Amino acid sequence: MRFIPTSLSSVLSLVLATGLMPAAHAQAGTYPDRPITVVVGYPAGGSTDLAGRAVADQLAKKLGVAVVVENVGGAGGAIGAHRVSRSAPDGYTLLLGANNEIAINRLVSPSVKYSYKDFTPIGLVASTPMVLVASTQSGIKTADQFVSAVKASPGKYTYGSSGVGTALHLSAEMAKQQAGLFMSHIPYRGVGPLTTDLYSGTVDFGVFVLSSGLPHIRSGKLVALGITEKKRSAVAPDIAPLADHPALSNMDIGVWSALMAPPNLPEAVATRLRKALAEILQTPDFRKKLEDTGSVVAPLNVDMGKFLVDETAKYQKIVEFANIKE
Repeated sequence: MRFIPTSLSSVLSLVLATGLMPAAHAQAGTYPDRPITVVVGYPAGGSTDLAGRAVADQLAKKLGVAVVVENVGGAGGAIGAHRVSRSAPDGYTLLLGANNEIAINRLVSPSVKYSYKDFTPIGLVASTPMVLVASTQSGIKTADQFVSAVKASPGKYTYGSSGVGTALHLSAEMAKQQAGLFMSHIPYRGVGPLTTDLYSGTVDFGVFVLSSGLPHIRSGKLVALGITEKKRSAVAPDIAPLADHPALSNMDIGVWSALMAPPNLPEAVATRLRKALAEILQTPDFRKKLEDTGSVVAPLNVDMGKFLVDETAKYQKIVEFANIKE
């Protein structure tokens, strides 16, 4: 047994007697005792915002305090993410973030000063496939026609995404890398102007989050060539994965969301939040809300450390291949 010197022992006795030492334990034990803010780095209404509001609603029920969503848009989610990464590690400011701001932005923009390592991961929430579409003006209707046409005419075709360095941009570059294709990227400020140009045939192909692309596909105004994840989507089982094509067999990329906290979060607080999130992911109302939008609710007990390392390495390869820089 190790003995504590008398002087230090006396100090500890005084601290215990005055109730100062248990402060950190008391904080963790009473957490939460005031409202929690969940920051979403995008305007209201998008897929990440919908996931954030669904999590916040259930988190309030599980923890018994108000949980408020704050939309802090700008810089592809980086402004909100940066704010959370610099917030007090007390569990009262959280981030519901997507792969763009958590893992990708740092790879393509030198102005982003944080990385996924500057957060305490709470857990993965959901993932949503993207869909590669063609303008009806292109005459291309299948993934096989897409690969054949672009290979036959390098540089002739163009594709659009919602911006440089987004997951949508990276998904098309992944397809180019795998199939040995050359086509030019046209970045847009959101999917609205991209949709307009796809309708007119100004741009040949585009990438959407599945939920936002489906209305245009169902109406016949755009042609679905394939989804970007390996498994078919329950809301669009008729759209085959791009990975079904031999030249694209390793295509597997989606838009995921995760609940993150500032770094150095006390373990007791992190454990409380992880337990609450695990319960949320199994809640029928929550699952239905996300699945109705085309999302797949994350499995329980994902190793977030390994997941973030693997995802970032995947994006790094694409960024280096395409020389993507903001």
